Amino acid sequence: MKSEPEAHQPAFAVPKISDRHTTRLKIFGAVLTIAGVTLFSYFVYSVGASEILGQVEKFGVAGFGVLLGVYLLRLSARATAWKLSVHEPYSLRFNDALQAVIIGEAMSTMVPLGILISGTAKAVAVRKRLPLVVGLSSVATENLFYSIVTSVFLILGAYTFVRSFNLEEGWAITIDILIAIIFLVVVFLVAMIVRQWHFASETCEAIYRRGHLHGLLEHGRLQVRLFENFIYDFYRRYPKLFLPICAFEAAYHLLGIFETWYILSRIATAAPTLTSSFLLESVSRLITIVFKLVPFLIGVDEAGAQFVGETLAIGAGVGVSLAIIRKGRILFWTGVGLLLIMSRGLRLRHLGEEPEA
Repeated sequence: MKSEPEAHQPAFAVPKISDRHTTRLKIFGAVLTIAGVTLFSYFVYSVGASEILGQVEKFGVAGFGVLLGVYLLRLSARATAWKLSVHEPYSLRFNDALQAVIIGEAMSTMVPLGILISGTAKAVAVRKRLPLVVGLSSVATENLFYSIVTSVFLILGAYTFVRSFNLEEGWAITIDILIAIIFLVVVFLVAMIVRQWHFASETCEAIYRRGHLHGLLEHGRLQVRLFENFIYDFYRRYPKLFLPICAFEAAYHLLGIFETWYILSRIATAAPTLTSSFLLESVSRLITIVFKLVPFLIGVDEAGAQFVGETLAIGAGVGVSLAIIRKGRILFWTGVGLLLIMSRGLRLRHLGEEPEA
């Protein structure tokens, strides 16, 4: 398999966000971080630091080791899905994909704007194996599969939650609306792939022609079109890979349910059920998506876990302890990601440059 770019391939530039927009996003991220720290402090105070420490001690070092191993399996599932999303004549080794996924997760978790550069970080991390345009397009392809599977996961979680408990009417209506919106998004994504709509690039082109976001869309609209072409070409050439990729994306979420069940089995007084573990994991995934700008999801993850914990009658303290234990797992793998970044000689400035493929 070839892994080096051909001489005739065009240069590919990563579109830059203007300093003004970056500054605004940084301010927004800082505000969310402060709010998250405030929330975190409140929940620790309301539950009691001694109770949380007791739950963490009960979980134990051995339990934490198992938790780290389960999360490694989750990252491996996404790395395999990405590996399958790489076009011929290029290929990506599993070990390179896994390390790049760990780096991307570290960037996404640690930096307030990490969600904007995590995909680029993955592609840059394997730039010696794949041309940048191939790396970015394969990341986009894998993210599309992940989005579809995650949407289905959230729909099932929301439906189970609203139908299993007597919620206030306002909450029930809100969750029903959320289910409808996510369902429409899934239908749109599937139809977009099957019918090969160039919806994103045409939208960017329309915005550009109206005189908006010229700096971002000068090259960006062409690159969005290129991404769409790569994704649709993958659909045409490798339709048999769709189910295996979706299976690995689903495995990521199923292992997340097991992770939650395992933690609860060690800290909760009553034996956890798969339903409670499923609901806690689905809410955690929704919070991760909505509040991705908050570093380490500090505060907001605890808020969601407490809400579901009280609804499931497993206790607010157990819910908050669950979120804090999982945060320890995030910190560990973020540290591994930082070590990989340093060992590869990567810097944040590499993500702001305009490398060529």
